Amino acid sequence: MMLRFGRFGFKILILFLILAAAISWAVVSELHSSRLQAWYFSRLADKLDYTLKPGASPAIRFPDTGPYDERMGYSELPKLLQRLTTNGFAISEQARMSPALLNSALSPIYREKDQAGLSLLDSRQQVMYAPRSPRRVYADFATVPKLLVDTLLFIEDRELLDTRYPERNPAVNWSRLNRAVFDQALHAVDLSRETPGASTLVTQIEKYRHSPDGRTLSAGDKLLQMEAASIRAYLDGENNMSTRRQAVVTYLNTVPLTAKPGFGEINGLGDGMWAWYGRDFAEINQLLKGDPAKLDPGALTRAAEAYKEALSLMIAQRRPHYYLREGATVLQKKTDNHLRMLAAAGVISPALEKAALPVQLHLHEGPVKEAAPSFVSRKAVNALRGDLSRMLGVSNLYVTDRYDLTARSTLAGDVQQSITTALNRLKTADGARAAGLFGHDMLRPDDDPSRIAFSFTLFERGAHANLLRVQTDNLDQPFDLNSGARLNLGSTSKLRTLVTYLEIVSDLYRRYGSMSAQELGKLAVSRQDVLTRWAIDYLSDHPHGSLRDMLDAAMERTYSGDPSERFFTGGGVQQFTNFDPAEDHRNMTVREGFQHSVNLVFVRLMRDIVRYYTYAPGPNGEPNEPAVARDVDREALLSRFADREGREFLSRFYRKYAGKKPEQIAETLMQGRHATPKRFAVVFRSLRPDQDIGHFTAALHARFPKKTLSSHAEQHLYEDYGPDRMSLTDRGYVSKVHPLELWLAAYLYQHPHATLTEAVGASSEQRQEVYKWLLKSHHKKAQNVRIHQMEEVAAFRKIAADWRRLGYPFQALTPSYGSALGASGDRPDSLAKLMGIIVNGGVALPNEEIQSMRFAQGTPYETHLVRKPAPGQRLLPVEVTDVVRRSLIDVVEGGTAVRLKNGWRSADGKHVDIGGKTGTGDQRFNSYSSSGALLESRKVNRSATFVFLIGDRFFGTITAHVHEPYASDYVFTSAMTVQLLKSLLPSLQPLMDGGHERRAMPNIMAAADR
Repeated sequence: MMLRFGRFGFKILILFLILAAAISWAVVSELHSSRLQAWYFSRLADKLDYTLKPGASPAIRFPDTGPYDERMGYSELPKLLQRLTTNGFAISEQARMSPALLNSALSPIYREKDQAGLSLLDSRQQVMYAPRSPRRVYADFATVPKLLVDTLLFIEDRELLDTRYPERNPAVNWSRLNRAVFDQALHAVDLSRETPGASTLVTQIEKYRHSPDGRTLSAGDKLLQMEAASIRAYLDGENNMSTRRQAVVTYLNTVPLTAKPGFGEINGLGDGMWAWYGRDFAEINQLLKGDPAKLDPGALTRAAEAYKEALSLMIAQRRPHYYLREGATVLQKKTDNHLRMLAAAGVISPALEKAALPVQLHLHEGPVKEAAPSFVSRKAVNALRGDLSRMLGVSNLYVTDRYDLTARSTLAGDVQQSITTALNRLKTADGARAAGLFGHDMLRPDDDPSRIAFSFTLFERGAHANLLRVQTDNLDQPFDLNSGARLNLGSTSKLRTLVTYLEIVSDLYRRYGSMSAQELGKLAVSRQDVLTRWAIDYLSDHPHGSLRDMLDAAMERTYSGDPSERFFTGGGVQQFTNFDPAEDHRNMTVREGFQHSVNLVFVRLMRDIVRYYTYAPGPNGEPNEPAVARDVDREALLSRFADREGREFLSRFYRKYAGKKPEQIAETLMQGRHATPKRFAVVFRSLRPDQDIGHFTAALHARFPKKTLSSHAEQHLYEDYGPDRMSLTDRGYVSKVHPLELWLAAYLYQHPHATLTEAVGASSEQRQEVYKWLLKSHHKKAQNVRIHQMEEVAAFRKIAADWRRLGYPFQALTPSYGSALGASGDRPDSLAKLMGIIVNGGVALPNEEIQSMRFAQGTPYETHLVRKPAPGQRLLPVEVTDVVRRSLIDVVEGGTAVRLKNGWRSADGKHVDIGGKTGTGDQRFNSYSSSGALLESRKVNRSATFVFLIGDRFFGTITAHVHEPYASDYVFTSAMTVQLLKSLLPSLQPLMDGGHERRAMPNIMAAADR
């Protein structure tokens, strides 16, 4: 029995050993071949699917963190989409994730992009701008030099491309894992021992793409990285050799190599070689593809330099910030050690090792310097990028450029390029001459056109928005001439003035049009309110007239062109002149004055508008006489005047002293004034009230070395001219310095970094003190003048509100009749907004530059958005815009833009109306003496603008601008911009005949009215 049992037990033992060996063989086989893993993970990967379907997705989730997801914008998508859908966009298509993908604990698994970035398309989906990050990448495995592949695998993952096991899981390298565990154990005993990680290439990619900050913070993080990498490895099936080869490409293209000023975040070997060593990517690959044994000594040296630099970056990726910024010496030693190991292992030849070891690594310090692109060629693109960033709520263009986003714009790319090329040709005399820009009121024979910046903007009226078709200029600077400054655009302000005038007439018709002649006769109207009196007379004589009839009659009201009258406006007496002296002795209708841009007609019209806003009857018909004739709180009005004028003076003086050092402030205060001991004493004591008499006498002797004053006189100057003895007004009188200038200089002397807002806030008491004389009753006439000024300012506030409602870009107008001639400044793009309202029959439509967006194409996060139709807002009666439109066409048919008469015909040969308003502006810097005399008038800018409409669909602006010191050399007028538009019309023909977004105007107006 014992023998039999022994034999049976032995058989059991043999079977157990065989089974154990079989299991061990299976385990070892699986560890090498990964057949079971390939079967399992490939089927799991098949379930991680997604589809793109119309509408917002009920089955989508976005990644929370990870450098790759943040850079691409994927983790920001929930916030971006919420912002966009709240502000005019709707989701038209979005990815639906499969249940397995949606419910996975891992980041969504899919075929990720090595390279992406913002793509801006024109209206026909042609690429206008498409930066990519990283910029320099390998297209596929075949394009990577074998030397780099072998080097990378030797350092990071020697078994990755082992062809004996085509199904192997590349996420696990058991020998590397065992070595890492052993090193960690030794590190517990010897803290100086390095502990290289166990990550394979694919798990490293997973880590630096999707882990928080690209780091492994725990064993749990590592397991998640390995699981995600394992599934991703089998997205293309059980045989994953192609996926493993692609992992090499992905790693070389995207490995993080810290960041540099002037470049930003650096990812990938190609960008790393450029940013850290200044190496051209194509040159590197050419050098490293050759056989070192066949290279001549010079070529071998160059190849060795490139190879060693690339090797250093492969090593540096483990601690890129340290090695590339602080540890250059350590990096040199490590790179040399690796060269020896690579040669010993046969990865590189002895010849390459010998040539590379002496090479010293020279990492480039400081910002990366790349050739700056032309601002001219990218002006529209930069404007679109800025608009897009604002839509997304992103603070800088660098971030926007790296998002995986395609945006389709409204720009007509081919026409945009054609107009840009045409404007660039104007920089030469031959180009300007070919465009017809030399001649009367344009360029003179010796004028240099290269000093002049030309800009052009064109919109097309769409169904629900004004579509930007062209936006360009030839100014090779980031400054945007259309929207970047406050320019004097001259008589284009007459267009705003005319619209305001006709709005007033329309409002008067609405208020009084239904009254009988008897009721109208009972209305009490101030003699100053010319417009209301005219309206009452007209309505009494035409009881059945329509609003259009009354507007036409208003255009026939006449004004004198006489320039001899002096106008009290803007705080002083002003005179205005006409451009054409032949108009000085004529009475003209408003229609004629607008057609021929007669200054004095519009100065007088603006005066009537100001008086209307000042003296028009109240809402219940109560009379409204001038404040000086009414029982008003004169003291309150005068106090407001003092506050306002004081602020203006402080603003002017602040520009004079801001940024100066204390000693410079004192010198500036005395500059240009005859120095006397009294004046010096006032200035010294005002600026330095706490200085003792010793410092004062020392400064006095230094200032007047040839004057001898007794100690008593010096004592008298010190004591009697200090702020404790003399009021601010008296000190200003003695020193011949405006009291507020003296106060501000003293304030900035004590607070050199104070802002204007702080200075104004600290000066409320002083502003009132300076004007105390005005409150004295025997200054009645002076008081009345100031009260009149305050009424004028109040009227201009109302006019400014009307202008802002119609697109005027600034908060306030210069309170002067000269605002009708451009004194308040404007912007070309703001004039285009006003013209859009006119073209759209009084309806304001939003301007649209971006039509649609597509985020994350080809990913589980893919989302398409389109613009939601926006209802227009009626701002003007259609009758008003009809009259204005007719007047704009008159300017072309027989006025200041007559060069464009019969300027365009459609493809079918029909005449198309062109209308517009011309404007020529000189912006001057004037200096005055203390007595108010003009000392200097310096021309700082000259501008010529034409704001236009073409047919019932197109409108825009064209502007010429030259700034100091060249502005005074030119005498061109808006005739030049009219001529330029004429020369550009052939370039616009394809767009205008193309029928982009053509819709009937009544539909727009009806929608707005509803």
